[in-house]
Amino acid sequence: MKRFTTIALACAALTTSIPAIAAPAWMPYTQAGFAKAQAAGKAIVVDVHADWCPTCKAQAPILDELRSEKRLSGVTFVRVDFDTDKAFLREHRIPRQSTVLVFRGTRETARSIAETRRTELRAAVLAGF
Repeated sequence: MKRFTTIALACAALTTSIPAIAAPAWMPYTQAGFAKAQAAGKAIVVDVHADWCPTCKAQAPILDELRSEKRLSGVTFVRVDFDTDKAFLREHRIPRQSTVLVFRGTRETARSIAETRRTELRAAVLAGF
C-alpha cells in the first residue's frame, strides 16, 4: 500500500508540473467574426449553448475534448448564445439549444441536436471534416 501511495503521489506531481496543451478558446459569436472565418474557408464548429441547459452542460466536456485534439488545431470553435444570438438561430434554422454545427467555409457539413453520448457526438462533429 505504501508503494502504491508513493507512486500515486509521484504521478500527481508529474502531471501537475507538465503544462497541458492549451485548446483553442471558444470564440464568442459575432456576425463579423463568423463571416470572416467563413470567408477564409475555415473549418468551424459552432456550439449553440445556453448556460441553463443541462444538455449543453453534458455536451461541454465532449466538445472541450475535441477542441484539445491536435488534428483539430486549425479549427475555429464558436459559441453561440441561444438566449441572445437570435439572428444566427433564424438564419441557420436552429430550433433549440444544444445544437452543434460544423461548417467548411460557408457550407454546413454536419449538425447534431441534443446529442450527449460521447461516441455519437464526436462522430457527428468529425463527420463534418
